[in-house]
Amino acid sequence: MKSRSDLTQREIDQILNKCNVCNVAMVDNEGDPYVLPFNFGYNEGSIYIHSGPEGKKIDIWNKNSKVCMSFSTDYELKHQSPNVACSYSMRYRSVLVYGSVDEIKNLDEKKKVLNIIMQKYTGRNDFEYNEPALKNVKVFVVVPYKIEARAYGY
Repeated sequence: MKSRSDLTQREIDQILNKCNVCNVAMVDNEGDPYVLPFNFGYNEGSIYIHSGPEGKKIDIWNKNSKVCMSFSTDYELKHQSPNVACSYSMRYRSVLVYGSVDEIKNLDEKKKVLNIIMQKYTGRNDFEYNEPALKNVKVFVVVPYKIEARAYGY
C-alpha cells in the first residue's frame, strides 16, 4: 500500500470532521512531553477546545502556548497473506496540526465556540448557557500555522 501526504484541504477537513477526539501535545514546564485527549470543534480552519478553569495544561499554556494536535481515523487492518506477519498493515488517515493555544475570554464568543463544539457531537448549536457556567469554563482556539496530513492505503 502506498502512503500519501498530498491530501487536499477537502480531505483534511473530512478527517478532522470525522474524528471524535484529538490528542494535544505540549511541553510541560519541566521540559517533558505531555499529551491529553480533547473533544473539539472545527470551523473555518480553526480548532476549538475547552477545559476546566485550572490544571497542569493551563499552567503550561500560560508559559508556552505551542501545541501539536493529532487526529486519526479510518483504521482498517489489511494483509497479503494471513500467515505472514510482515504482510499485515493498517490503513489510516491522519492530520497533525501545529499552532498556539489562545484563550477566548469574551462570554459571547465563548457561547459561539461552545456551540461549535456541541454541534459536532449533538448536531445542534442552539444551547443556552448561564453566566456562572461560562465564567467557570476555559475556551481556546488553535489557529494552525502548519498542517501535515497523511493517508495510508486510501
